[in-house]
Amino acid sequence: MTHPASPALLTDALAHPTLQRLQQRLAQRVPQEAHDEGARTAAVVAVLRVREALPELLFIKRADRAGDPWSGHMAFPGGRHEPADTSLEMTAVRETWEEVALDLRVGRLLGRLDDLAPRNVTLPPIVIRPYVAVVPHDVTLVPSEEVAATFWMPIDRLGHADAQAEYVLHHGEARARFPAFRVQEHIVWGLTERIVRQLLPLLEP
Repeated sequence: MTHPASPALLTDALAHPTLQRLQQRLAQRVPQEAHDEGARTAAVVAVLRVREALPELLFIKRADRAGDPWSGHMAFPGGRHEPADTSLEMTAVRETWEEVALDLRVGRLLGRLDDLAPRNVTLPPIVIRPYVAVVPHDVTLVPSEEVAATFWMPIDRLGHADAQAEYVLHHGEARARFPAFRVQEHIVWGLTERIVRQLLPLLEP
């Protein structure tokens, strides 16, 4: 059974110096929007919490599913915009609840980053809008059948040399190399890696 998150813990998280800087910087920047009439739209959320004075970032590992171009990938909660969604922000909130039973209303959406589109030609045309949220550290995650696992990664570890990696994509006889992060035994690359690269400078002193 899940339990309600503590509002006091959210207040404490938002008072953390790193997250205060993040709030200020997100409020000051104008995120770039991408428009592609032939592409679908989607939204994801970079969810942060503060545990034992350390800001942590939530990653999910998508379940292996036939026909899913992101099957098995490390990602952020999120998914495609549906006709009933009144905005991409609503898409982000709905998908996060559906995928890991995390109600972002117990936290706070701080803003958004620049829109992104895949660089991998094997992926369908889609524009992703990344949001940033903070939640209390006592939230309970309940992965759906779409999610194989969840991981909280301390933000400062992502800047360490041992967290830097490379992903090699094989497409027929061609190979493409992508920068990546190592999160435990998993590799974060592609759109998720690019979102992390946007986020990290906003958290720096």
